[in-house]
Amino acid sequence: MVDPRDVNSLSYPYSSRRTVVYGRRGMVATSQPLAAQAGLEVLQQGGNAMDAAVATAAALTVVEPTSNGLGGDAFCLVWTEGGIHGLNASGPAPKGLTPEWIRSQGFKTMPAHGWGAVTVPGAPAAWQAMTRRFGRLSLEENLQPAIRLAEEGYPVSPTLAYFWDRAYARYTEILTAPEYQEWFRVFAPSGRAPRPGEVFYAPDHAKTLKRLARTDGDAFYRGEIAEAIATFARASGGTMTVEDLASFQPEWVTPLSVSYRDYDVWELPPNGQGLVALMALKMLDLMKASDEEERTHQKIEAVKIAFADAFRYLADPSSMPWPVETLLQDGYIRERAHLIGDQAQIRTAGRPMPGGTVYLCTADDSGNMVSFIQSNYAGFGSGLVVPGTGIALQNRGHLFSLEEGHPNQLEPGKRPYHTIIPGFVTRHGKPIGPFGVMGGYMQPQGHAQVIANVLDRALNPQAALDAPRFYWAVDNQVKVEAHMPEEIIAGLRRRGHEVEVVPEFGPFGRGEIIWRRDDGVLMGATEPRADGQVAVW
Repeated sequence: MVDPRDVNSLSYPYSSRRTVVYGRRGMVATSQPLAAQAGLEVLQQGGNAMDAAVATAAALTVVEPTSNGLGGDAFCLVWTEGGIHGLNASGPAPKGLTPEWIRSQGFKTMPAHGWGAVTVPGAPAAWQAMTRRFGRLSLEENLQPAIRLAEEGYPVSPTLAYFWDRAYARYTEILTAPEYQEWFRVFAPSGRAPRPGEVFYAPDHAKTLKRLARTDGDAFYRGEIAEAIATFARASGGTMTVEDLASFQPEWVTPLSVSYRDYDVWELPPNGQGLVALMALKMLDLMKASDEEERTHQKIEAVKIAFADAFRYLADPSSMPWPVETLLQDGYIRERAHLIGDQAQIRTAGRPMPGGTVYLCTADDSGNMVSFIQSNYAGFGSGLVVPGTGIALQNRGHLFSLEEGHPNQLEPGKRPYHTIIPGFVTRHGKPIGPFGVMGGYMQPQGHAQVIANVLDRALNPQAALDAPRFYWAVDNQVKVEAHMPEEIIAGLRRRGHEVEVVPEFGPFGRGEIIWRRDDGVLMGATEPRADGQVAVW
């Protein structure tokens, strides 16, 4: 007989059903229950939605290391004091990271692992900036739940264990050089990935969080943590210096928005790819569909057209050939939408004329709401872990181009094309709520699909997340989830889409939504494709 306590598989014999979670005083939604509880704890201690976002984000670096960490980047949208604010905490390439240096290491394209992929981490600076500008509590107070989870350990959740095991299997094959051995010591101390329900401890991570708490975040960029990162770089052939870290500052930016079905959808400007979601939604707002098959076809084509422009033009704003607003001009969007017909097409960039991750969202009873996302990019990141700190360094630099003259060409001090994007919805100048779908290039596709599910199909937030998704990969190749209705799949194939039905949940992203009703009641939803939870007060 099987002991139920030993059942660790992600395969379940019955479909699970989630319902919308309601609350009034506060809400935290994310992909890990323990992280959601960390944010709720801070709310109950007198913190606001911004404090809760920082506490949740810090806890996520502990309890979901397969997707984010202290060595990653972050972005957020904050609704407070009657307006929306954007924070870009993505780090640039170190001063010594040049195309010449990359080629001297034997690479013809940007590497996915090692120092050639490492950019300056921005997540700790985001926590510091959020707390200093908008928080009621100190950074030290907001980090306490994460410190406790790292010190006392936590039982690994099923989806987390699945991705951890996949990373371990891959890393044992490709990360054989001495500089990668700290990853195995920290994240595979038993010689394997932890299994579901097994307690994992992160003592080095706890020490680093304590240093951040004690110094109000300064140690990461101008103290002992910065010195540890730079020392590791010197010893293992990297280019990161204390000067690279000390010179970094996150940037408060003006968010972009488009109108969709009488709502305003907000994203951050580049170097993030939120522009793709906005372009797609603005095209779709001009179109009508007779049924769900046609609507799905239109979404796929709009996403393809938007990505064609993004892959050609999107970069650090200082390197883009036009102001970002140029790509959202009414005339240009109409021109691009006019290309969408009855059949699938391979899309190329237009020529406008000038005129990857964890996600969380929070809300409190004062009207504050936060859409927050942070990531190491691909899994654990570069494979490099700073000895004695638990810091897994991101591999965001992999997204730079080495093509001469490309807007996203690698340059020292420049930020790369970035995949992680938080979203937000308002209506008539009032906040409706934060939303996000994590997962590399799936993110803007997920944003467009989830928002359309709510505003076109009148689905509640949970149903909008539960609904089957597509993932456009390249050319006319589209992956769809196994629970996509067969008649829609058949219709897409008739239209020329090369459809692959994917049984696993990996490619299709994971998201959360908080939606505020007119009476002030909060509606929360979290992703059935993850281990998430909506914590409510």
